[in-house]
Amino acid sequence: MLNSIAVATTDKFLEVESRLLAEKLTLDFMLLYEPLKFISKYDYLLLKTTDGISIAKTGKGAPKPVYVDFTSGAVDHRRRFGGGKGQDIAKAVGLNKRANLSVLDATAGLGRDAFVLASLGCSVSLCERVGFVRAMLEDGLYRASFHHEVAEIVDKMSLLEADITAIDAQKVFDVVYLDPMYPHTDKSSAAAKKEMAFFRDLVGKDLDADSLLFYALRLAEYRVVVKRPKGAPFLGNTEPTYQLEGKSGRFDIYVSKSLDSHPA
Repeated sequence: MLNSIAVATTDKFLEVESRLLAEKLTLDFMLLYEPLKFISKYDYLLLKTTDGISIAKTGKGAPKPVYVDFTSGAVDHRRRFGGGKGQDIAKAVGLNKRANLSVLDATAGLGRDAFVLASLGCSVSLCERVGFVRAMLEDGLYRASFHHEVAEIVDKMSLLEADITAIDAQKVFDVVYLDPMYPHTDKSSAAAKKEMAFFRDLVGKDLDADSLLFYALRLAEYRVVVKRPKGAPFLGNTEPTYQLEGKSGRFDIYVSKSLDSHPA
């Protein structure tokens, strides 16, 4: 990791669970007795509290911690008012051609795109290889499973143990979705910039992003969809079948077989 991170909690009752999480992620553990602005030993803390697991920047002027939250804020607003199957991501995966697709989100991150696809009826398998992000995602899915408005949606989301490189080639999904880390320069919201800054600091760019396309193509029966910023090169320098341009980015679509050939 580019910057240091440890697991922490302020709650003695959560100390055992927090220590186990730290051990699982091979990270240091600390029991937090003071505000984040006074912490200097670590750049970030993976905080376990009764509210869930969050990532928090330390030091003076640090913003609020970030959670995986499918029940409020921007994610909930997108679920309610995002445009349904008229959204670019829905068109990119092919929901305008066929419903109830099985999708592998091989770079799940905070799970927001996967949640959108699940809310539109897809069954979504998620891969996330970065340990602390996976812990946050698992926690967010667990908490959302008790929320009456989104429990049915997250029930369509399954967090896999393996990453895309370890999935048996015999297991095929209708669509494989990729959104590898890339130095974003778009004019996103302050909250989005904060979260992206956290993950760029801790994870960096996906240096093997180009190779992900190879694995994706062998696991997708109908298409691979790659989310890219405007101006970014094609993944693996491989030109897609076609592109779908959005306001701040684009989707590169690699078609193996037409979805029109399958009955709706």
